[in-house]
Amino acid sequence: MRVRLEDVARATGVSPKTVSRVLNEEPSVKESTRQKVLAAMESMNYRPSPAARGLAGSRSFLVAMLYDNNDNPASTYLAEVQDGVLDACDAHRYSMMACPLRMQGQDFIRRVDALVFDHHIDGVVMTPPLTDHAPLLQRLKEHGVPYSSISPLQHSGAIGVCMDEQQAAKALVMHLVELGHRRIAHIVGIANHGASRWRMAGYKDALAAGGLPFDPRYVVQGEFTFGSGVIAARELFALPELPTAIFAANDDMAAGVMWAANERGLKVPRDLSVCGFDDTPLATQLWPPLTTVRQPSREMGKLAALQLMELLRGRGGLLVQVPYALQLRESTSQVP
Repeated sequence: MRVRLEDVARATGVSPKTVSRVLNEEPSVKESTRQKVLAAMESMNYRPSPAARGLAGSRSFLVAMLYDNNDNPASTYLAEVQDGVLDACDAHRYSMMACPLRMQGQDFIRRVDALVFDHHIDGVVMTPPLTDHAPLLQRLKEHGVPYSSISPLQHSGAIGVCMDEQQAAKALVMHLVELGHRRIAHIVGIANHGASRWRMAGYKDALAAGGLPFDPRYVVQGEFTFGSGVIAARELFALPELPTAIFAANDDMAAGVMWAANERGLKVPRDLSVCGFDDTPLATQLWPPLTTVRQPSREMGKLAALQLMELLRGRGGLLVQVPYALQLRESTSQVP
């Protein structure tokens, strides 16, 4: 038989209302009582009914993760972020829905309205570039829907999570400079991503710090996809003087660079050093393994969701900064 909330209350000697407060993570419950009730739920394999829980608190306990459908929905970055949001939702008994929105679509605002009214979401986790989409943010405010942001451009007043991507990109390109590279190319991500701006800025900072001139011929636009990495690399390989190193703004594009290098007969890293950004699982599945920046994407998704839940509980919310780490692997070496 299904274990009911009243069964948990009887087993712990508290009222059903107290069990409900523990379920809803209300702050008015003593910690010792909270732990006793949680332990009983676990031992009795109690699973609350989402519908009943929502009716009791006039909430849906549903969080939406929004991403731009123009972005690559199969990207390892989005998959990692989604796993992190799911981790937080599972731990706090929320449900999660992943919702693609096409920023350039004519029905963009209508879809936002439908999301709010049809699904009665409690809050939203925003991924870039939606994080900085002013009409979307304004619409959510009009509907009174709380949201947290991953890597927002504006940090003032933001709730969610960020990383110093500009400094991380600078440190990565400085690694190439220290290896003796002087013709270092950069493949930029989607133009309206904050990540693209920060990583481009870090690339320029490193060139300046290393006393190297900025040459626009060595900067090519990409789209954060494997295919765009291939196309951008072919463009760079058509230059009179080939770059000796390429910094791609994410791991997917770096994988495309390595594919195009092999197509041209260039051996990585003997003829060309390649590095990416994010340290997604793909980075260690490539051969040679990819030098990159570890952006803890899964952890960032989890932290953004947790800050949203703090906001939903009336405890405010913070913009948490996570550290980066260089992952120096076999795809980079001394300049040939």
